[in-house]
Amino acid sequence: MVKLRKSELAILGLVLFSFLLAACLYPHMPEQMASHWNAQGEVDGYSSKFWGVFLMPFVLLGTGILFFAVPRIDPLKANIEKFRKHFDGFIIIFFIIMLFIYMQAILWNLGVKISPNVITPVTMGPLFFYAGFLCEKAKRNWFIGIRTPWTLSSETVWDKTHKIGGKLFKITGVIAFLGVFFPRRAYLFILIPVLLVSLYITVYSYIAYQKETK
Repeated sequence: MVKLRKSELAILGLVLFSFLLAACLYPHMPEQMASHWNAQGEVDGYSSKFWGVFLMPFVLLGTGILFFAVPRIDPLKANIEKFRKHFDGFIIIFFIIMLFIYMQAILWNLGVKISPNVITPVTMGPLFFYAGFLCEKAKRNWFIGIRTPWTLSSETVWDKTHKIGGKLFKITGVIAFLGVFFPRRAYLFILIPVLLVSLYITVYSYIAYQKETK
């Protein structure tokens, strides 16, 4: 019998809560639900009542199964155990944020129109910041962290890349959060820093690996 950690029990509780909430709210939802918003925070997509209410709980269920499996199937799972409490913290924060995003959609369809351009920076900012913290703690593995061919090929390159990547993701989190003050351009405060940081750390890991091999 597989023994579940406290964090995994917490995730299981959040998944069950999402399904219970969906079941309670289902009768009160419109037949066609707003389900997608454009960059300006305007509705530009609708879904059926069932998927509008139950899609997120199913996404959380699938994500939870994935998070349960990764630390157990990774060939370098011993390394994951070295930063497991930080990984568990990230998972819990991720699930809570997903529930916030879910509630924004539910409330909108109940007539309480809170813009996703307010919710997104408020939630993504802390998530990116904690992801930076997680990067700084992460040890080499196949699933969690900055996985490029060069970080996976060298322990030294992994450590160097995650040290600088952690700092950059923290900065990205702060910038993303500032998007709440510019709601019609909030997506730029998230998208641009993420793309720039992703490009930089990919190039950085390549250069670090080339230096090491020489």
